[in-house]
Amino acid sequence: MPIRPLRLVRKMRGGAQAHLLACDDGHFYVVKFLNNPQHRRILANEWIAAVFLEYLNISAPAVEIVDVSPEFLAANPDVHFQLGNRRIAVDPGWHFGSRYPGDPAKLAVYDFLPDPLLDKVANQADFLGALVFDKWMGNADARQSIFFRARLRDWLPDPSEHPLKAGFLTQIIDNGFVFSGPEWTLADSPLLGLYFRRQVYSHVRSLADFDPWLQRIVEFPLSVVDRARRGIPPQWIDGDEDSLDELLDRLMRRRRRVPDLIAASAADRKNPFPAWGRP
Repeated sequence: MPIRPLRLVRKMRGGAQAHLLACDDGHFYVVKFLNNPQHRRILANEWIAAVFLEYLNISAPAVEIVDVSPEFLAANPDVHFQLGNRRIAVDPGWHFGSRYPGDPAKLAVYDFLPDPLLDKVANQADFLGALVFDKWMGNADARQSIFFRARLRDWLPDPSEHPLKAGFLTQIIDNGFVFSGPEWTLADSPLLGLYFRRQVYSHVRSLADFDPWLQRIVEFPLSVVDRARRGIPPQWIDGDEDSLDELLDRLMRRRRRVPDLIAASAADRKNPFPAWGRP
């Protein structure tokens, strides 16, 4: 069942003009609205990406459908879009929510860490998984992520390895421009989808460094695609159903090309992998 917002915390940066809302499940969500300035297809992209990232075991926020009522909008007039001098109302209905990693009044969340701290991010390897994912999904945006400090056992797969230790973690966020955003195409440029801090790729020497994610995508099960497709609210893809199904068919046919897409990045004159080919 969808969750409901209780109050506006703040507006977020970015072209979709998302809002951070406190919701009735006790969590906070970055909510992208159906009639956002980028396109309603952005919501479907985000939903599919979230389901896929969960299967691939790449750190990303949990997601929910957020039911925004006319009464909530009336009581929270600051929930709106701003395009130049024009104020545009948010439509009531079901929208996409990406869970914030904690209470924003208590947890500091960063979109940048200095180099020494970036090297100490406990799940930094997820940037490699994210690149495999982005190549497959035709992400037309640079890779976006957030960082926060937390107890590692609460976030990493094997808590026994981190019984009490705290450290920095990353989450992969903002996947609205997979499938080239509203275009629903699969781009192949060698430099698309890369994180702007090439430091996270400094230890990459070969395609083997991209396992297990590369193998998981090559063998990606149709059942996960079906689950993602079924979870999309009909109003997000009204009139686009056939286009989406055709896009997902092309995506599945693309799985075995992903190793070549990674290798093409390494072969580019702006190779992001400085150690590529070294023993």
